[in-house]
Amino acid sequence: MSIINFDKLRKIIPITVNAQELLSKPEKEITFQINIHINKKLFSFYGYVVYYNTVRGPAKGGIRLSPNVTLEETRDLAERMVYKTALTDIPFGGGKSGVCIDPAKFDRYDIRCILQEYVHILQIDLNTQTYIPAPDMGSSPLEMMVIYGETHIPESVTGKPITVGGLPGRNEATGRGAAVIAKEAAVNFIDKPINEINVAIQGFGNVGSFAAYFLSMWGMKVVAVSDVQCGIFNPEGLPIPEMMNCAKKDGTLSTLCLGEKISNADLLTLDVDILIPAACENVINIDNAQNIRSSIIIEAANGPTTYEADEILNGKNIKVIPDILSNAGGVIASYVEWHQGKSGILTDISETFAVIDKLLKKNFVLVKDMAEKWNISHRDAAHAIAVQKVITAMKDRGWI
Repeated sequence: MSIINFDKLRKIIPITVNAQELLSKPEKEITFQINIHINKKLFSFYGYVVYYNTVRGPAKGGIRLSPNVTLEETRDLAERMVYKTALTDIPFGGGKSGVCIDPAKFDRYDIRCILQEYVHILQIDLNTQTYIPAPDMGSSPLEMMVIYGETHIPESVTGKPITVGGLPGRNEATGRGAAVIAKEAAVNFIDKPINEINVAIQGFGNVGSFAAYFLSMWGMKVVAVSDVQCGIFNPEGLPIPEMMNCAKKDGTLSTLCLGEKISNADLLTLDVDILIPAACENVINIDNAQNIRSSIIIEAANGPTTYEADEILNGKNIKVIPDILSNAGGVIASYVEWHQGKSGILTDISETFAVIDKLLKKNFVLVKDMAEKWNISHRDAAHAIAVQKVITAMKDRGWI
């Protein structure tokens, strides 16, 4: 099922039957199996690559390493990348890959061998940059370094360590982007000084922690965060740098005593100005949407809100800034790194952040203005803008 409601969008932009046909299904899906001996035992892992639409450029999207990876999930994430890159004017298409594995059960050397087999299976796609991977859930710059070590092509993969051609600021990019969108939303929609705006963030991994860091540095009050084990709530605000150090050292926030311990579910229904789901899909759903009390939701995770919950939130006049805008900082930085690899230029962290900030602020205004002009949700506005760009590219290339 497509993430796009074509019947809704057809009232705003022209969508032909042929355009809908091409946008309703992926161009190509690959199912493969990684067979490898580890400690003299044979393991087999299913994997998937989805090229959803490449009319605007090569398929761009991360590698997910998780025991819950499915083809359906990979397809959904690849489709989101189509519209994320289109909305932000990045010349990529949308793709995604996943391997059904629990990386916590293997050491880094085993994972390295598994990734090497992944590269061998997809060698032609990676060498020709038909598909350009990046880190995602369960993968990191270390895995991207394995891919680069096999292809020896800097632009064949993004999210690499800086030591092998990675981009300064890439690690912070997705969280930075979510924070930029949160700040723009706060300035435009909340009638309070910045230092009185409170924020709750579900998820304290790479995205959530850096979103919290930048928002706290810009003066907002981050009153609640959570990881997979627990949440911490303090209405006076939390010391985010200290918490980031603890999470890096201990791998969890559960050892900290900085406020009231709450569950991930409780965090979502706190009475705050801005709620940022930055963990996983479908956490805001039909069971809890009526209890959401924030004024604004910034979707830093991919697909954190179900369709049914979205309808409930719209009915409550809660502004939801969709994932294809709110977490696009990562793919913007990936484009900068990809360009750096092709051109050989060097980019510093301030330049990375400047590109992210500029593109996201510009597109936030476009989405806000579209939503106000047509009296529609910000999700529908973002989808309308992105779909129109993809349709225009399909016309220019003679696909329709």
